[in-house]
Amino acid sequence: MRDLIVTQNITVDGVIEAGDWFGPADGGPEVLEALREQMARADAFLTGRVTFEQLRGFWPKQTDDPTGISAYLNQVQKYVMSSTLQNPGWEPTTILRDLDEVRRLKDAAGGDIVCTGSIDVTHQLIAADLVDEYRLFVYPSVVATGRRLFPDGSSQKLTLTGSTSFPSGVALLTYRTTAHDATS
Repeated sequence: MRDLIVTQNITVDGVIEAGDWFGPADGGPEVLEALREQMARADAFLTGRVTFEQLRGFWPKQTDDPTGISAYLNQVQKYVMSSTLQNPGWEPTTILRDLDEVRRLKDAAGGDIVCTGSIDVTHQLIAADLVDEYRLFVYPSVVATGRRLFPDGSSQKLTLTGSTSFPSGVALLTYRTTAHDATS
């Protein structure tokens, strides 16, 4: 069974979607190296339609990307949760229509499945107890408003399995969900 990893850039106060508090280069080269390590372990990228369309409109056009993100996103098997998307236009991409298809994906052989951005899909995955691990890049910002990683009423018992602080002030916190914790 594959692990489904939710990776989010998040503020100290738990916000993952609000305004312009985050920029990809804000974390520095050490954060980029941590992302590269994650990309090396993941052979599936799960996202929602809106995030997919935003990524599709930007990353394939990056011809001189020293980060490696463009190369990774152009080659990785992408899965898009959508009831409306018909033609992804960015291969290799598979459209998933419901959470049962995500469960089947998790049951298949392969590396990690990473879900980044896509707050609506992330909330659905959390509610369906499909998340095995959270990798949270915590940025030293407080925005006090915006959509949060965990919606109201969503209680989670997590086990901290790793923490790394970077010179930029960003901290990477890795948590296993208790239900999916291999050590429990």
